[in-house]
Amino acid sequence: MNNQNQTLGVGSILVEENPDSTVIKMSGEIDIAMRGETGAALQQVLERSRPVVVDTSDVTFMDSTGATFLAQLRMFGSEDGICVSLAEPSRAVRIVLEMLGVDAMFRDATALERVATA
Repeated sequence: MNNQNQTLGVGSILVEENPDSTVIKMSGEIDIAMRGETGAALQQVLERSRPVVVDTSDVTFMDSTGATFLAQLRMFGSEDGICVSLAEPSRAVRIVLEMLGVDAMFRDATALERVATA
């Protein structure tokens, strides 16, 4: 991701690798234009096999591309024994996940993240 994307209001997906976890910071508009970035982030996370925290607090718009990315992270993570949690989802993210009926996938992991960081 480059800074030009953030300047133009387009979305960004930044993957930060910490010793014990991976943090995915999503911001701006997460839509079909971000498909390549979502695929690259998914591959990077799954290769690393560390717990994942996804921060979507700065997401202003999300379509099914972003929701699919989040659902795939959660599903593939579960299959590989990787805990994937959604920290502080923005209103735009909550609405899309609820509309698509996949919000329940994140309730337990989000609650666990709150307990772990408290």
